[in-house]
Amino acid sequence: MSHGYSEEKQAYLRRLRRVEGQVRGIAKMVEEDKYCIDILTQMAAVNKALHAVSIGLLQEHIDHCVVGAAEESARTGNPEIVKDKVQEATDAISRLLRS
Repeated sequence: MSHGYSEEKQAYLRRLRRVEGQVRGIAKMVEEDKYCIDILTQMAAVNKALHAVSIGLLQEHIDHCVVGAAEESARTGNPEIVKDKVQEATDAISRLLRS
């Protein structure tokens, strides 16, 4: 089964590897007793990058999974199919807002 993000998979992996490098850089800054504001600035950049990936994945979920469920729901007459996918998206949004 292919997921909605499959076409953008390499772009997501590049972004996540960049974030991974940033986190290693932050750890090094802590090890080297760098100025706390500089560390916090880098942490904010990591959070922003992860947020961008999260929003992209959420968009892909809606474009692929929710729309596909809506089409299947219309075809089969079963409204639960789309309700389940919408609930997944809602739950994901809720988790993102809490983070």
